[in-house]
Amino acid sequence: MAKNEGHKRRRLVYFVTEDWYFCSHRLQLAVAAKNAGFDVYVVTRVQAHGDEIKTAGLELIPLELSRRSKNPFVEAVMVRRLTKIYREIRPDIVHHVAIKPVIYGSIAARRAHVPVVINAMAGLGFLFSSGQWLARVLRPIIRVVFKVLLNNKRTTVILQNPDDVDALCGSGTVSRNRIRLILGSGVDTDVYHFQPEAEGVPIVLLASRLLWDKGVGEFVEAARKIRADGVNVRFVIAGEGDDENPNSIGADQLLKWSEEGVVECWGRCSNMPEVFVKSHVVCLPTTYGEGVPKVLIEAASSGRPIVATDAPGCREIVNDGENGILVPTKDIDALVAAITYLLESSERRKAMGQAGRKLVEAQFSLDRVIGETLELYRTAQE
Repeated sequence: MAKNEGHKRRRLVYFVTEDWYFCSHRLQLAVAAKNAGFDVYVVTRVQAHGDEIKTAGLELIPLELSRRSKNPFVEAVMVRRLTKIYREIRPDIVHHVAIKPVIYGSIAARRAHVPVVINAMAGLGFLFSSGQWLARVLRPIIRVVFKVLLNNKRTTVILQNPDDVDALCGSGTVSRNRIRLILGSGVDTDVYHFQPEAEGVPIVLLASRLLWDKGVGEFVEAARKIRADGVNVRFVIAGEGDDENPNSIGADQLLKWSEEGVVECWGRCSNMPEVFVKSHVVCLPTTYGEGVPKVLIEAASSGRPIVATDAPGCREIVNDGENGILVPTKDIDALVAAITYLLESSERRKAMGQAGRKLVEAQFSLDRVIGETLELYRTAQE
């Protein structure tokens, strides 16, 4: 890695745990930053998307980081490596995404005297939403760590929904003047464009990382009830498990559901615009600590009505009764009723799909999110 002497272009480092996540949620932002005059570096665990990052003209720096590791020695070594990277690059700005990069990156940035630190959290995730013992034990510890690291005058915290702002500010964890609200990670409305419904048997789609907290179990149970009532409909799950998350759904469970015939499991799909075209209703009965679920923004941009839980993040992209229906968390009967209501009328689905498209164009376009983030880079350096 070259030193910064004599280099007039500003240097920007993204630190994200997984290369696939960076490509899905931040690649276009990084390219826009490069076009705006930054030399852009990406620090991440490289698996299948390294070439995509390099082809975009970004400097890729592999770093093995396990989201699940709790070994203090391994984690301390990771922070030292990251600090060394920051000292060698000498960035003007570092942009961390998700809780673990926010914590480790903030420590490394402080040690390396990075002038500007942007800490983005796409929801508060498992640690803040789960009732499991591990989350309950770690949550107060993380709050203390956040309080120490995120209130520095050179630090800005990006949150994606007002509920998360209230959660961190109301608890005294992060000062309000350190927070910037940017709704989601945006969607390319030209790629996810409005499409009329396909002919044939209606498809209700759940597309997500396959975690229990994403409401996959509730989705399957709703499918059982609706199909038992004789409704001619297909229920589809698109996605795969996440070995780094303790709430991941195993392949054996997916196989059982498929063999039962209640749902179709399509696996991870790289052609999501086409998947949305095939669908008629998109469902996400999540209890996870979402930011603004990208899949719901994409669904709305594609003109699909949504059924989602009345939970942080979902409320931002679903206006209840206008472009979708919000249901209480873990309420199977309400979920069944909402899905059935949308299946009863193609005109109802069309009207809600059109309303969702307008909402995305007004508030969730990729151009808007990129513009707000680049403006944050500019003002944070002043």
